[in-house]
Amino acid sequence: MKSKPIYIDICAISRPFDEQKYLRIRLETDAVNLILSKVRSGDYKLLVSTVHIKEIEAILDNILRIELQTVLNRWGERIKVDMAKTRTRAEELIKLGLGVADAAHVAFAEQAEAQFITCDDRLVRKCMNHKIKVWCGNPVAFCEKEKLK
Repeated sequence: MKSKPIYIDICAISRPFDEQKYLRIRLETDAVNLILSKVRSGDYKLLVSTVHIKEIEAILDNILRIELQTVLNRWGERIKVDMAKTRTRAEELIKLGLGVADAAHVAFAEQAEAQFITCDDRLVRKCMNHKIKVWCGNPVAFCEKEKLK
């Protein structure tokens, strides 16, 4: 079976390192950990873009930055897309109201035909409203949709 490509943005990959006192955060943390276990077993291919790298480099917390770099270096695969098409699509998404980093993440996911996972509810709503070309949702919704256990 071929690994299915997934694209997880930094807010979702960082979820296990967030304060865990809220139920939603704990649920999303468990979902992210489950998804990453499926990446490690080869069911999914975690795609990594230059946007991931830039966002992680900007993290001031040394431990968090190193943890995230380790996850992406160990389990991620550098994305291979047409950068000109990706840039053009990101610019279109910015005009539709997405932030620069969000637009770039979505454009990379679309170009790679990868399911897009984020914990940002507003971004999910914008993606649904603008009918992006790939599935988009939070980690819990992804696990439910894929019937992960």
